[in-house]
Amino acid sequence: MTGAATNLGAEYEALRHGVGAHQLDRDVLSVSGADAASYLQGQCSQDVEGMPIGGSADALLLSPQGKIDALVRVTRRAADVFIIDTDAGYGEVVDARLKRFRLRVEVEIEPLPWSCVAIRGPEADGWGVTLPAAGADPGTGAGMGPDGVLRLPVEWPGLSGFDLVGPSPAPGGPIDGWVDPGVLRCGDAAWEAVRIEAGVPVNGREITDSTIAAEAGLVERTVSFTKGCFTGQELVARLDARGSKVARKMSGLVLGAGAPGGVEGGAGYELPPTGAAVLTVDGEFEVGHLTSVAWSPGLRAAVGLALLHRRIAPPAQVVVCWTEDGDPRQAAAEARPLPLVE
Repeated sequence: MTGAATNLGAEYEALRHGVGAHQLDRDVLSVSGADAASYLQGQCSQDVEGMPIGGSADALLLSPQGKIDALVRVTRRAADVFIIDTDAGYGEVVDARLKRFRLRVEVEIEPLPWSCVAIRGPEADGWGVTLPAAGADPGTGAGMGPDGVLRLPVEWPGLSGFDLVGPSPAPGGPIDGWVDPGVLRCGDAAWEAVRIEAGVPVNGREITDSTIAAEAGLVERTVSFTKGCFTGQELVARLDARGSKVARKMSGLVLGAGAPGGVEGGAGYELPPTGAAVLTVDGEFEVGHLTSVAWSPGLRAAVGLALLHRRIAPPAQVVVCWTEDGDPRQAAAEARPLPLVE
């Protein structure tokens, strides 16, 4: 077994069955001012005005046509101060989107040079984190540690934990400054495996400016239907009233079950690239494209996410096709309901 495969297996096991820490790239902004709550209430899909201080929730920023501009997390730090964090590279998108409709309101929007460390696993709450959950909200579990670091609970399907978000300590960076040395540091490969298995979409991959909430399975997690009007509400509400029947939906894919030759950790197994086409087994119809892919030590297979046409009803067999150095490649795959691991 190679060292890389050994590390991947250990990191995956920590995230799934123990506790692991991952340096997660996030862009963070502050939204503050006398009108901050009412302004965000009209822009976000979540009930921001009803959020308690210390509360946190995922939300969508939508275009007027109901397409997703960005998936974000909103945390209420004070009555008139909110922290918004989102996937790396999308801070400018969020900033521009919020400023686009900011007219005659007392709201300041500014980026923050903050960091994020994700802690996952069934033992996440038991030990291993340097920061105390000082001032934790009894209802949400959110809290604020020393130096204003936020401790935000996270519930993924089949995987729970929390994120630490705040000003990066020096020296050593946030993962060493916030997390005990005994907690295993987990790299991108293990992180992607558990994220894909949980069916958690990210901006720029599963979510683009042509995606609607129902396609990515985000309605229940991000939308309040009792809060009143918000930008882009009409399409979301109309589709929900019709049972969220859309032309495509996010699905999990499992490819190449069992590593070739019994090799552990996926060594020797060629992962298809993101963007690879997903076809029906007869090759007659293209039903989607691979948006994320990683090797899963738990399933001993490559796993992926794709928004698939409704003609595919998981579980169903499909074929993933791509080109490598000018040569056509393909892999048999099974489209499965999410999450891939309960």
